[in-house]
Amino acid sequence: MIGAALFIGIAGYHWIGGFGWINSILEASMILGGMGPVNGDHLMTPASKLFASGYALFSGLIFIAAMSVILSPIMHRFVHTFNLDKDPAKGSKKS
Repeated sequence: MIGAALFIGIAGYHWIGGFGWINSILEASMILGGMGPVNGDHLMTPASKLFASGYALFSGLIFIAAMSVILSPIMHRFVHTFNLDKDPAKGSKKS
């Protein structure tokens, strides 16, 4: 999932933004990692600016999805450890 998102960013910054391959990798990696753009002031065309803003929003959603996958087992164990899955009215676990 992260690799596919990085590829989308690299391709977009290269072909839409007009960056070289190395700068495209840098931009996409920094946005995907949550650090922000490095050469954002070099985006001159409206299409490149729209791509950069869309990719930033997309990267935020990828981050949320990745953290959900990583934290789901931890939260599941937390709920079971503290018996938070019991129904207080019935006194038994929900199925």
